[in-house]
Amino acid sequence: MAFAPDVLELPGWKHVYSGKVRDLYVPAAAQPVETSSEDIAAEGLLDQRNDTVLVVASDRISAFDHVLSSEIPDKGRILTQLSLWWFEQLSAGDSPIANHVVSTDVPEAVAGRAMVCKKLDMFPVECIARGYLTGSGLEEYRQSQTVCELPLPAGLVDGSRLEPAIFTPSAKAEVGEHDENITYEAVVQTVGAETAGRLRELTLAIYTRAEEIARGRGIILADTKVEFGIDPTTGDITLGDEVLTPDSSRFWDADTYEPGKAQPSFDKQFVRDWLTSPASGWDRKSDTPPPALPEEIVQKTRARYVEAYERLTGRTFA
Repeated sequence: MAFAPDVLELPGWKHVYSGKVRDLYVPAAAQPVETSSEDIAAEGLLDQRNDTVLVVASDRISAFDHVLSSEIPDKGRILTQLSLWWFEQLSAGDSPIANHVVSTDVPEAVAGRAMVCKKLDMFPVECIARGYLTGSGLEEYRQSQTVCELPLPAGLVDGSRLEPAIFTPSAKAEVGEHDENITYEAVVQTVGAETAGRLRELTLAIYTRAEEIARGRGIILADTKVEFGIDPTTGDITLGDEVLTPDSSRFWDADTYEPGKAQPSFDKQFVRDWLTSPASGWDRKSDTPPPALPEEIVQKTRARYVEAYERLTGRTFA
């Protein structure tokens, strides 16, 4: 599917790349590198003479590897503010986890939904921690009793808790393509044994800390995806992108949790359910893009994102 989002002109910044839901800008004064925007996206590269990037979260929403024509009002602000709150939680305590945020002093046009961040050399790996069996992990388990070739006990069902949580990485995909689950050994071959071990350790540490925080607010963190890169200034592995949002994680209501069935989640469940219902008239297996969402689905989805933010942070979304 052709993907060509509208790009904002922001004073002091120039656009270099658009992902499914985020747009990247570098300082307007930065000298360009001899590479295309596609290579920048694929290789995680930015101008080596520039050490910051403006990350802007849009209101775009994706489902089934398609960026939809409909947007969810305030989604970009919700995801950004929730990420910032989680970055604060993870950087506190005895074992702080470094992140890429530099400042929230951003152009007025994107206030509340953008962050000035360190330029990281991103690893080509999606780092996923699963504390509960569901989604693509459940599909693999039903076929082979494994997830990313990790053997699991017999008799697990949709929503079964995994103790301890497991690290199940995936390979990053281009816009419009599906992330592919890979083995830990594949991560070792890609980034080396020492780095792979550190990525696994950090991912599981983030999940463990976040799962405890969420549970204290009546929410179950079923799984989460995080991304890391190298800070070229310090050489440290650093947490980047978004973190622990409804777009990157599955959050379930602890009061209604019941293993053995699909759990209502604080994300785009309304969107997925409608797109796969007869009401949409859309054939997921076809090359036809999904139709526009009804206003009712848009508003229900927005309400679910807002509820996730407010219950996790204890703050009111204004």
